[in-house]
Amino acid sequence: MAATPVSLRNIPLLDLKAQHRSIRDQVLAEVTRVIDSQKFILGDDVKSLESEIADYCSTKHAIGCASGSDALLLALMTLEIGPGDEVITTPYTFFATVGAISRLGAIPVLADVESDTFNLDVAKVGDALAKHSRVRAILPVHLFGGCVDMAPLCSLAAEKGIPVIEDAAQSIGSEYNGRRAGSIGQIGCFSFFPSKNLGAYGDGGMLTTNDDTLAEKLRALRIHGTRRKYYHDWVGVNSRLDALQAAVLRIKLQHLDEWTEGRRRNANLYRQIIRDLRIPVAVPVEKPYQSRHIYNQFVIVGERRNELQAYLKENGIGTEVYYPLPMHLQTCFLNLGYQAGNFPVSERLANQSLALPVYPELQPDDIQFVCDTLKHFYC
Repeated sequence: MAATPVSLRNIPLLDLKAQHRSIRDQVLAEVTRVIDSQKFILGDDVKSLESEIADYCSTKHAIGCASGSDALLLALMTLEIGPGDEVITTPYTFFATVGAISRLGAIPVLADVESDTFNLDVAKVGDALAKHSRVRAILPVHLFGGCVDMAPLCSLAAEKGIPVIEDAAQSIGSEYNGRRAGSIGQIGCFSFFPSKNLGAYGDGGMLTTNDDTLAEKLRALRIHGTRRKYYHDWVGVNSRLDALQAAVLRIKLQHLDEWTEGRRRNANLYRQIIRDLRIPVAVPVEKPYQSRHIYNQFVIVGERRNELQAYLKENGIGTEVYYPLPMHLQTCFLNLGYQAGNFPVSERLANQSLALPVYPELQPDDIQFVCDTLKHFYC
């Protein structure tokens, strides 16, 4: 039985209150300004944020929308993905990735992931392309803040003449060989859910692209398919980013690089201590092409995951399982015809992965305590 650490602490998985305290006065001033203006839908705040995000992501355009889930849906709609079309993506992801494909009547074609990056295995994508003749897009997920190996993936897509949609919901500011996530495929999709590195005070999302035609259509589809009020070129949706959220995000964007460096520093400290203590867990790997990992999550992989999570909780340490059941085993996707064993890496990660606290306000002695607790559990 694992010994109990010397002292207990309260270390949450994420401490948004600590972040809020550092920017509270700025945020309240901006929120008050927007409320006093009585202009809440799109408007100048959203346009300014879109310009700033486009600059941050090194893209020509950024288009705000209501959520990261809507960003995925709008991207697929813009590329006219519909019933019977196939879209390749990963089974080891948040539901919205596969859900957006299914909502349009398209067919998710799943490919397994790499065990060390948690991202799509490009070789498996190649296998899927060879077996499926109706693939109309590839939707890689830059999971946990690290980029997919995009060069060979985009090469496969180019050979077939199909677009790549980047699910960068967890990866704003991450880089692939110096290129920002969301700038590599035809469209990038971002989430501003509060737990993201750049989180709103509610829901919000963003799309990025370097294609003028796609940008124009994305802007229209988020407002019921209209480019001119009451005149509709496409059947779109109502998915607009609120001015209040844009105002908050513009403040937070000013601090994002500082917060990201804090996460990177904490991830490196975890790796060092886990290695020094010889704790038998696998830690996130930064491949050479992942020139900037932003650590939306710091995920370890180890045996007896559920017992470990319970033990950490007993000792005041917050954790989360991302994700306990891969998409091909979800009840709503059983009709796709996949079975247990089809994607062994995704299934193993679902059973063994655990996210540890990595938020930038975390102190070195907190990380030492988490690692000591891990050591006590396994030894």
